[in-house]
Amino acid sequence: MIQVAGKQIAWREGMTVSDLLEELKDPHPYAVVRINQQYVTRPNFEHTFVPDAAEVYLIPMIAGG
Repeated sequence: MIQVAGKQIAWREGMTVSDLLEELKDPHPYAVVRINQQYVTRPNFEHTFVPDAAEVYLIPMIAGG
């Protein structure tokens, strides 16, 4: 199991950040995801694996002016 935004999500072998976001069906365009203490940027979502028992924090893009 992994924890995402306070919820327990089933983990599976080979799960990437992109797989996790697709499974969550969350429409927000996340720029960065933190897995435990490692920050991962969008270009690396497809190549970064989520380890079992990880704590994942979804960091949305923020625009301002």
